[in-house]
Amino acid sequence: MSRPSSAGPGANKPCGKQQHAPSPAAAPAAAATISAAGPGSSALPAAAAVISGPGGGGGGGGPVSPQHHELTSLFECPVCFDYVLPPILQCQAGHLVCNQCRQKLSCCPTCRGSLTPSIRNLAMEKVASAVLFPCKYATTGCSLTLHHTEKPEHEDICEYRPYSCPCPGASCKWQGSLEAVMSHLMHAHKSITTLQGEDIVFLATDINLPGAVDWVMMQSCFGHHFMLVLEKQEKYEGHQQFFAIVLLIGTRKQAENFAYRLELNGNRRRLTWEATPRSIHDGVAAAIMNSDCLVFDTAIAHLFADNGNLGINVTISTCCP
Repeated sequence: MSRPSSAGPGANKPCGKQQHAPSPAAAPAAAATISAAGPGSSALPAAAAVISGPGGGGGGGGPVSPQHHELTSLFECPVCFDYVLPPILQCQAGHLVCNQCRQKLSCCPTCRGSLTPSIRNLAMEKVASAVLFPCKYATTGCSLTLHHTEKPEHEDICEYRPYSCPCPGASCKWQGSLEAVMSHLMHAHKSITTLQGEDIVFLATDINLPGAVDWVMMQSCFGHHFMLVLEKQEKYEGHQQFFAIVLLIGTRKQAENFAYRLELNGNRRRLTWEATPRSIHDGVAAAIMNSDCLVFDTAIAHLFADNGNLGINVTISTCCP
């Protein structure tokens, strides 16, 4: 199968840790050469009778009644406008502020009274345990309402939370919507090569570079964009490992519609890894931590490398519904 190529000087520069110009490796014509990257009151309205959820637990979706909105608004922090959740502390006049903001304040933001001593509002805590609160990402599309104990865990993995830059490394702090990810990559990381087609060769140059190194490229097929990452880490002194993975520029649900295969070939040997791509919401670090990717050490890498360059065949396929 003919594989597209974007090899050549300046085709790729680092997305992460270390820079290195592409070498003129004798790569297949079909290969892409990837260089290293090294509110206030606590009074309750009559609407309290509309408390939802059996026992106050569980999450749900659908429209929220005006009465329920009026009730949850009593828990709004006057500083950050997030919800004041148990343990709920009040000032001497009974005003509430969330625990995160309280740590930064010297007086009540509503009445300017003292925040000490700490006074628990047990009545509001009891009400909070019977109310379902909207996800903090409701404004971007999440329709779930949750018990306050479930809210933090859900928000950590909510599909509607902002996306971070998917490039490995900690240098880029960009966050935005899923629709803006590709635009960010094209403008802030212009040097990342993008190849078209479901079957390509990912050629990483100079795999013998010292330290932690990342190689990154993009693959476009089936109307979606995928990020291919090869990362080298030194797990302990003298022992380096490589981690190769494919991420979908999309949601976890979208990722379930695809499969990818990574294959190393050479010297009458073959090493293959097949899996479902991860969403960029999950990121590379989580996959590496769980070894949910193609993992091999330097000895294996040298079995398949050619003059310090490593070619990985990458195939993306769709899964039957």
